[in-house]
Amino acid sequence: MPGRRDDLQEDVHFRILRLLQANPEMSQREMSDALGVSLGGVNYCLKALLEKGLVKLGNFSAAPDKRRYAYILTRKGVLEKARLTRRFLKRKMAEYEALKAEIETVRAEMDIDAELAPQPSRDA
Repeated sequence: MPGRRDDLQEDVHFRILRLLQANPEMSQREMSDALGVSLGGVNYCLKALLEKGLVKLGNFSAAPDKRRYAYILTRKGVLEKARLTRRFLKRKMAEYEALKAEIETVRAEMDIDAELAPQPSRDA
């Protein structure tokens, strides 16, 4: 069973694949800003995705700087993104349900505390 660190890494991979599917010409710096992940972290993840064959590099023909690349999801990458999407949603729904239960518990405690609190005197 994956741990918290594995979940975080999987989330970053999922978010990068989502970004790239929508914006293949996005630079690593733009991805870093959009995800709130360090530039080095994005570079590391992209290298892993390239090595796994989930993303391939292509020239971004519209760029005046021909050194710019487009990161294109491969068929394998699209399938992996779908798998990661299901896992992401399952994990986030479980987190949502746990948070909802905690909120209800805190609200109930707050109601009990309000009932037990001494009422201010009207004579004062």
